[in-house]
Amino acid sequence: MKPILIIPARMAATRLPGKPLADIGGKPMIARMIDLARQAAAGRDWPIAVAAGEAEIVAAARAEGAEAVLTDPDLPSGTDRIHAALGELDPHGRFDVVVNLQGDTPTMDPGAITAALEALAADPEAGIATLISPSSDAGDRENPNVVKAIPSFRGAFARCLYFTRADAPFGQGPVWRHVGLYAYRRAALEAFVAAPPSPLELREKLEQLRALELGMTIVAGVVDEFPKGVDTPADLETARAWFAEREL
Repeated sequence: MKPILIIPARMAATRLPGKPLADIGGKPMIARMIDLARQAAAGRDWPIAVAAGEAEIVAAARAEGAEAVLTDPDLPSGTDRIHAALGELDPHGRFDVVVNLQGDTPTMDPGAITAALEALAADPEAGIATLISPSSDAGDRENPNVVKAIPSFRGAFARCLYFTRADAPFGQGPVWRHVGLYAYRRAALEAFVAAPPSPLELREKLEQLRALELGMTIVAGVVDEFPKGVDTPADLETARAWFAEREL
């Protein structure tokens, strides 16, 4: 596989406007995400780029020495944004796998990116790889903001049968929290963005269900640590404290 890592980012977040440029320990969040991607790519020939909705994000990314593409700010999702950037960055198809590294998870372990790529490599039938993390917390199980995967394990990796905001799966055992990182085979990304939103996607407000309704296979690697995204001012303070504790 020849992967490229693309970080989608836009300023118009509902609960935390302007968050790609929010300061975390003296660096904007988009710079923290670039640092994370570089740690994951260290020693490997993995290009890194930012797919930005606004010119100020492009400027911040380039100030960090990263490649950045200005995309239409009205694109409906980060997936559409990375697809648009990919067309400009690699029009001749040199890279056959695209990692969608969301721009608001600065405390994620860089090894999570490798785990998703390993899951994709292990299943030739899979078009998309993602990550799941186990939890025995009843609060996670009942929280509709915690997306649950329904996995069917095949050795170290799982095929995802469904994703839901509901309390699932039923019964004993962990709930499998979905970690919103994706590695797409290029053909799967093309098919995904070409399709309209699907009925289950619209009902659950989970775009990965479009892929399942298209008949795609989604495989998942397992990570023990669940990375917390930055969606609110409180999340931002938590991320700042995390970096301050590590003097990063």
